[in-house]
Amino acid sequence: MKLVSWNVNGLRACVTKGFLDFFRESGADIFCIQESKLQEGQIDLDLDGYFQYWNYAEKKGYSGTAMFCRQEPLRVTYGIGVEEHDHEGRVITAEFDSFYAVTCYTPNSQNELRRLDYRMTWEDAFLAYLKALDAQKPVILCGDLNVAHEEIDLKNPKTNRKNAGFTDEERGKMTALLQSGFIDTYRYFYPDTEGVYSWWSYRFRAREKNAGWRIDYFIASQSLEKKLRGAKIHTDVFGSDHCPVELDVDL
Repeated sequence: MKLVSWNVNGLRACVTKGFLDFFRESGADIFCIQESKLQEGQIDLDLDGYFQYWNYAEKKGYSGTAMFCRQEPLRVTYGIGVEEHDHEGRVITAEFDSFYAVTCYTPNSQNELRRLDYRMTWEDAFLAYLKALDAQKPVILCGDLNVAHEEIDLKNPKTNRKNAGFTDEERGKMTALLQSGFIDTYRYFYPDTEGVYSWWSYRFRAREKNAGWRIDYFIASQSLEKKLRGAKIHTDVFGSDHCPVELDVDL
């Protein structure tokens, strides 16, 4: 089974930049997007052969997620069941026979870390949600988790130490997630690979210089370890300030 995740940073714009070409070429069984920046009825995607599920933020032009599945899930839920966290369209969960697929767009801590306290509250609630799912059946989580976990995961770790996405607090929450029985699948296959990123600022010709961050992930329950077959970061795919990431798993 092939799963793909892509923060499209505005799906309507991304569609004009080759989104559908990559979608069709990918052949994904499950394709997830984050930061759709849509409200219901603002786009009509012709994705023949896929079931479509959308979670919209209440705020227009902000956040939002979607999941496109070849196989119809047993059940689909939106959000994490916590009122405080379920207004921004950040999570979709699809239940299948042998696993849960979860797509997530984690809140950004923002400039001057003005949303860091909220981010910490979110992280604790989201981890509790994932652990509850994992107690029932294995979980595959994908999305823009808005954190570079280790220094190897961004080009300039020293100058970004106290910036959103690379604070000790955010990195600590990712460590806690992995220590709770989950695998960072890209690092599982490529523990020492440097210089491969999934997001680049639009400023300072960052992508041209490959001054990027790896903040888009596939995280899998440890019980799936022996079923993992491969992970990719599609750095050659444009259309957003993020590139797609992929997981191949024997399910």
